[in-house]
Amino acid sequence: QVQLVESGGGLVQPGGSLRLSCAASGFTLDYYAIGWFRQALGKEREGVSCISRRDGRTYYADYYADSVKGRFTISREHAKNTVYLQMNRLKPEDTAVYFCAAAPKCSAFRDEYDYWGQGTQVTVSS
Repeated sequence: QVQLVESGGGLVQPGGSLRLSCAASGFTLDYYAIGWFRQALGKEREGVSCISRRDGRTYYADYYADSVKGRFTISREHAKNTVYLQMNRLKPEDTAVYFCAAAPKCSAFRDEYDYWGQGTQVTVSS
């Protein structure tokens, strides 16, 4: 059974950090581009970042949304079949449910993704 599971969300103060994890079962993440999306209450789901599928020994971060550039970093850990989103200098406007998703290639459009996790809540508040 193909499954993506996010974890690592929680409540954090402004300026704090969280690391989200996206773990896969039933398939190998290396063969997919993995995107992170977020959806704030009452808003559309938006693309946050994406990392390419494995090309030889390399991956690359395909994009970051302007609102998170310089604060968020996406990465992979092949041995754990997991993709991470390191979020630093968090702001209240980063509050949302964060989802990871798998696609043949990176895209900011949710319709391009084949598999989705259930989401993890991130709340940035003092």
